[in-house]
Amino acid sequence: MRGQMIHAKQDDWATTLLGEALLFNLLGKLIYKLPDREWLQSLSSEEVFSEAPFGMHQPEVEKGLAMLTQWLSRPGGIDELAMQELNDDHIRLFIGIGRVPAPVWESVHRSTEHLIFQEPTLEVRRWYRRFGLQAENLNREPDDHIALEMAFIAYLANLGVQALEGGDEEQCERLLEAQHEFASQHLLQWALVWCQQVIENAQTDFYQGIAWLARGALIELASLLDLEITEPVQ
Repeated sequence: MRGQMIHAKQDDWATTLLGEALLFNLLGKLIYKLPDREWLQSLSSEEVFSEAPFGMHQPEVEKGLAMLTQWLSRPGGIDELAMQELNDDHIRLFIGIGRVPAPVWESVHRSTEHLIFQEPTLEVRRWYRRFGLQAENLNREPDDHIALEMAFIAYLANLGVQALEGGDEEQCERLLEAQHEFASQHLLQWALVWCQQVIENAQTDFYQGIAWLARGALIELASLLDLEITEPVQ
């Protein structure tokens, strides 16, 4: 069925997949480590958060964009105080000492022991290897970091765009099925819970905005791939 849709609306699918790749790549970069001031200033000057290339009709996406724009345009600009607040929020949310409010690893959310480097990590690693990829910090950092999983989804979407540009609709269909499997088995199993944890615990509009934007993007991804999602318990 999806293959017939691709054939009928190839240009629409290419645009959608490109937008998906752009947004999930950006989210991965924003989450993976503390952004530097120069990059944030460039995002602000280029008005990157004025609209989204994927899921713009989702209210969560709109809310996330508004919060990020508000943070970037704060009266004092992106000064040392702003960067210190961002650094403190990043460390407290994702690294922390003791209990971490929003763990960024799938294994912590889904394994019985709530530890890193558990079976979900190895399963995700096998997914990366299937497409010739390997986490940069293999064996030093879990492969199932949410930013890496988002980057992988973006990678598959990019491959889909390339397949369509080459006229290979069957390959695009296979890549969409790969997205479907990976998202249903991994990313969508826990990422919405992570978004909720960030929304509830972030102390900056920046990280709350990222969480709302990510939530909207994930809901849009589930819709694109015909997947049902389970909302996190409030």
